[in-house]
Amino acid sequence: MSTAPELPAVDPSVTAELVAALSPRLRKRLDAAIAKLADRPAARDGDTVRITVDDEGSELELHAPGGVVADATGIRCGCLLSPDCLHRAAAASAAPVAEPPVAEAPVAEASETVEEPTADSAIRQAPAPSVDDSATLPQRTAAQAVFAAVAAVLDAGTDGSGAVLQAELLRAAHTARLADLPRAAAAAVSVVTALRAARAADPAFRLADLVAALSETLYLAFRLPHATGPELAELRGTARQPYTPDGSLRLYGLFSEPVLTASGYAGAVTWTADADGRLYTVSDVAPGGAGRAVGAADRAVRIGDTALTHRELSRAGLAVSGATVSPTGRLGAGAGVRAVRASGADWRAEPLDRLWAVPVAEQAGRALGGGHDLLFLEVTPTGTVREAAGDCLLADCDGVPVRLTVAHDHPALPHRDNLRLLAAARGSRLRVIARLAPAPHARARLLATEHPTLAGSRVDLGLDRLQQADLPAPAPATGVPAPEEAPVHLLRRRVEQAASGGRRVLAFPGNSAADARRLDRHGLATAGDILDALLAAAADRSRDAFGRLLPADTDRFARAWLTAARYTDEVDRVLCATAWGG
Repeated sequence: MSTAPELPAVDPSVTAELVAALSPRLRKRLDAAIAKLADRPAARDGDTVRITVDDEGSELELHAPGGVVADATGIRCGCLLSPDCLHRAAAASAAPVAEPPVAEAPVAEASETVEEPTADSAIRQAPAPSVDDSATLPQRTAAQAVFAAVAAVLDAGTDGSGAVLQAELLRAAHTARLADLPRAAAAAVSVVTALRAARAADPAFRLADLVAALSETLYLAFRLPHATGPELAELRGTARQPYTPDGSLRLYGLFSEPVLTASGYAGAVTWTADADGRLYTVSDVAPGGAGRAVGAADRAVRIGDTALTHRELSRAGLAVSGATVSPTGRLGAGAGVRAVRASGADWRAEPLDRLWAVPVAEQAGRALGGGHDLLFLEVTPTGTVREAAGDCLLADCDGVPVRLTVAHDHPALPHRDNLRLLAAARGSRLRVIARLAPAPHARARLLATEHPTLAGSRVDLGLDRLQQADLPAPAPATGVPAPEEAPVHLLRRRVEQAASGGRRVLAFPGNSAADARRLDRHGLATAGDILDALLAAAADRSRDAFGRLLPADTDRFARAWLTAARYTDEVDRVLCATAWGG
């Protein structure tokens, strides 16, 4: 077998069931079995993947109608110990987790006042539940199970969160789904997906993604038992995005981007806009790996009878009748939808030109307030700077120093190579499309750009490849200073250390008092208090009457970590808005 994404996705309940059925002895061998399975030969036959699990030729089958193994009977093994063998649980644990689509919950608008958040605002106090609209007992039980499972992951860190802990979290996710908590279920699955990417050294893994997944899941599980009314509805989420009729649409292609997730889904999304600047997407995402992400741009879009590919639509137009649209702007592809090819528009011509006319601060505020996160920028590249994840492009955006990073780091995609070549366009004024990356400074992930030398041409940076011969000779560097990181990074670093290394790495933090004093000097006294509380929770180990260490209070540590994570998110949100001129 080559890579895990080539296996079909497996429902969380299936993995949880198979791992739970293992004896304690076999559970200790599960992670090693997963590693061995990755080296065994495999073949696909329609909806079935077969893996030769031993030298005797015994085969393991994963049967996935529609691309998903939905039941434990869909994983069968021919070895002598089956069905109680380790192979079935190992295959389920190695396969991508099936993720049902979940609508995004609304996000509150960013605060207009620039002042330090308080510890109480980082995790709001629970209101008294009412009789009629509070969470049900199954929902409270499910939320508590999710919280406990994530707390165990935080205690262990990525290295310690092997297949057994992941299965416990998947079991909690399945329980949440049965309790009508789709948002918590999806968030828990996203934690498992990020853990697997980290443990597999996936080049696309970002520690910030794991931190965000842990924070989101813990917050949902913490708040749900106490939520009522509209807050409960928001935290609960919806299982599927509803599509509503939107009549006739005249759309203009903007760009296409590849999709390649750690959970085993791949494809392409093409962004379009109407004459009023509203954004719509056409997507083709299904189970698959890097090959599907690379090739999806040349597949026909799934809407109406049009033969346009995603690559063609990104530069052409579309006339749609009987359109249906989700709350996030995704176009439906129902039987009543009709679509034909139409003319496109240049980025510097109407109606697309108006997207770049919106002030940058207003665009950043919209993204931070829960709107779409695309930024339409005019930038002048000024150089590059080396970061831990690789080089990023420095640019001037109307006086705002911006760091432009890659949108995806998978080596099969051209993002990194294109970013490196764009450094040669230093001094050129370019229109680009990027995705806001919340940070204390102005930062965005580059998605598409005008071609540096070919007027009227543009480059989808995840699909097209720039050539060295196409680029101009670089102008001298202008010396735009790199933005100075805010001292809140002292707290964020501890949040990230815990997510990666577990509670134990914070139990002996060294000279943390200096960090607290520095935060206090910069007017972030609350950050210092939160840091002290986090480190105290990490180091707290009580002893019994015989002087033996008792198990750590994982719930207390998880609550302290959640407070720190949400606090740094809120501070970053305020600093980000300020950096973009808000």
